[in-house]
Amino acid sequence: MRSWGVLGGLAAALAAGVYVLWGPIAQRKRRRRGLVPGLLNLGNTCFMNSLLQGLSSCPSFIKWLEEFTAQYKTEQNQSAEHQYLSLTLLHLLRALSCQEVPEDDVLDASCLLEVLRIYRWQISSFEEQDAHELFHVLTSSLEDERDRQPRVTHLFDVHSLEPEITQKQITCRTRGSLPPMSNRWKSQHPFHGRLTSNMVCKHCEHQSPVRYDTFDSLSLSIPAAVWGRPLTLDHCLHHFISSESVKDVVCDNCTKIQAEGTLNGQSIENQRTTFVKQLKLGKLPQCLCIHLQRLSWSNQGTPLKRHEHVQFNEFLIMDIYKYHIPVHKPSQNDLNQKNSEETKPGTKDGIAVKPSDAEQTHGTKSLIMNGACSTSFLMSSGTFPLAAFPECSSPVYLYRLMAVVVHHGDMHSGHFVTYRRSPPSSKSPLSVSNQWLWISDDTVRKASLQEVLSSSAYLLFYERVHSKVQHQRLELRAEE
Repeated sequence: MRSWGVLGGLAAALAAGVYVLWGPIAQRKRRRRGLVPGLLNLGNTCFMNSLLQGLSSCPSFIKWLEEFTAQYKTEQNQSAEHQYLSLTLLHLLRALSCQEVPEDDVLDASCLLEVLRIYRWQISSFEEQDAHELFHVLTSSLEDERDRQPRVTHLFDVHSLEPEITQKQITCRTRGSLPPMSNRWKSQHPFHGRLTSNMVCKHCEHQSPVRYDTFDSLSLSIPAAVWGRPLTLDHCLHHFISSESVKDVVCDNCTKIQAEGTLNGQSIENQRTTFVKQLKLGKLPQCLCIHLQRLSWSNQGTPLKRHEHVQFNEFLIMDIYKYHIPVHKPSQNDLNQKNSEETKPGTKDGIAVKPSDAEQTHGTKSLIMNGACSTSFLMSSGTFPLAAFPECSSPVYLYRLMAVVVHHGDMHSGHFVTYRRSPPSSKSPLSVSNQWLWISDDTVRKASLQEVLSSSAYLLFYERVHSKVQHQRLELRAEE
C-alpha cells in the first residue's frame, strides 16, 4: 500500500509539473504556421464567427476602423473598448488577421454581443441567427455610432461658419489654399454604395430624374435554372439590373406636349403611359458584399432553401453594371451633318479616336462571364492576365474575392463556415495571399482555390483592386 501511495504522489507531482510548464492539455494545441485563430462557439454563434472571419479578410474595412477609432485614443477611460462597437470590432478583426498576437489560438467573441446590447440589439448566443442580418446590424450600428458623435465645426470650415461667402472671397481672405480638414465624421464605411433608379417613358423617351438609394450589400435573387445551363453570378447580377415595365405612370412631358397642341383655355388631363425602370450601380464601394438569396417559398407557404450552385470567379468586373450619365441625344440636323461627312470608322476628321463606352462594353460582352473574364483565363495563382485581352485590359471596377460564407443545412437548422484568404506575409498594401483557409468555429485548415469556387456561396466578400497608379493617387488623397 505504501508503494502505491508513493507512485500516486509521483504521478500527481509529474502532472502538476506538466501543467505548470505547458498549461492545460486543451490549450497546448498551437495553430500551424499560415493559419489564423479560430472562434469559440458560444452555443449557436457560428453565424457570428463566420461573419467575423469574412470581415477580417477585408484590409480596407480594417483600415477604415483604424482611422475611425483614432478619435478614441485620446480618451483615458480604459473601458472605452466595451462602449464603442468600432473599437471592439477592430480588436477582434486585427486578432483574426494576425495583426495582433492573441493570447489564445481560439478567441472568444462574446464581447461583440455585449457591446451590441448597448446599441439595443438583443442577440442570443443560443438561438440560430443569420449571418447576413448580423452584417446589416454591424454596418447600421457603425453608422449610428458615427452620427452620435458631436459635430464640432472645424475652424477652417468657412463654408459652415459663413455659408454666404464665395470661394473667391475665401481665397482672397486666406491668401492661399485652406488647410485640409478631417472628414472623419462624414466618412462612410467601405461597404457603402449607391444604387440608381432610372425611369424612361416608352412613348416620348423622356427620362425622369435619377433616384439614388444607398446599400451596404447587394442582395441578389437566384433566377430559375435552365436545364443544361449552369447558374452564374453574372446571371444573378443581370437579373438584378434587368429593366421592368411600369404601367399607368403620369408623364409630365407627354402632358406638356399634348397641352401645346390644344387650343388655349382647354384643360388637359395628365397623360399616363408606360415607363421602363432599370436599376444600376451609381457608386461602387471599395468592399463589395454580395448576398445570394437562398430562401424560397413552397406552394403551401413553407420556407425552403435553394441549394443550387452559383458559379463565381476569383475576379469580378463590375464595369458593365455601373451607371453612366446618358449622352445628349443628337438632333436630326446633327445626324444629317454627321452622315454627310466622309470619315472612316474609328476616326473623326481623319484623326483616330478612342471607341465610345458603348462600343467598348459591346466588345467585352462576349468575354464577360460571372462578372469577370472567362474562367479559363483566370490563373490559380490569383494573377489576372489582362495583357492577353486588349478589350478588357483596363477595367476600372475590378474586384478580387477575399472570403466566402457558406451555409450547410436547411432553413430550420444548419451551420455557417467560411473560406477566406490567409493574411499576407508582407505588410505592403498591394500584397495579397494566395493561400485559402477553411474555418468552422475553432477548426482551421488550409483549402485550395478550386474548393472555394466549388462551394455553395451564401455571402461573397470582394475587395476592389487598384493599379499601382490608382493606389498612389489614393495615398496622396489620404495625405491631403
